[in-house]
Amino acid sequence: MSEEKYYVQQVTHLTESVFLIKIDRHNFTLKAGQHVTLGIKGAAINREYSIYSSPTEPYIEFLIKAYPESESARLLQQSTPGTEVDLAGPYGKFAIPDNLKQDTPIIFIATGVGIAPFHSFIKTFPQLNYKIIHGIPHAQDRYMYKEYPQERYIACLSKEKIPNCFSGRVTDYLKQNQIKPESCCFICGNNLMIAEAYDILREQGISSNKIYTEVFF
Repeated sequence: MSEEKYYVQQVTHLTESVFLIKIDRHNFTLKAGQHVTLGIKGAAINREYSIYSSPTEPYIEFLIKAYPESESARLLQQSTPGTEVDLAGPYGKFAIPDNLKQDTPIIFIATGVGIAPFHSFIKTFPQLNYKIIHGIPHAQDRYMYKEYPQERYIACLSKEKIPNCFSGRVTDYLKQNQIKPESCCFICGNNLMIAEAYDILREQGISSNKIYTEVFF
């Protein structure tokens, strides 16, 4: 049996450096919260990216930031429909616990494109009692935020002040807003934010077995 081939279906540019990319799924089996290694076929530069789409979609979608030093991401950003890619995985155990009660408050804490696995969770489990706290520099970085009910999405802007957004970093928001101790918290983003957010949540009385982390970049 020949190995399945995967091709780019669509690239949607959200900002100068951030884009959504859809890839063929075929029979690729995945779970919300997992990640894969992805790269242009033959480039020999594959990187890990969390899955943005729901496992029920007929494609696999990723939310990616093309940093200047990331050749893999820049090549994906410049790709066009029909471009062949290398796809391997899925990997990881960043997941909604099977025994989680339906009414449990869930706090999704993300910086930048670290919101990707949370989008997958929400699309997969629309009944979740969730709130997203999203740390970003500017209002334009609220990637696809209109997909979330207004009362469930909080943008924390570190370099801009606009109405209906928190002014400051995501960790500043956590310091100023007590999280309910019965909450289940998921943190995804850079390791410094994760470490600080984790400590804040523990100081607020959140049990360590209710805090899940995923270092995104």
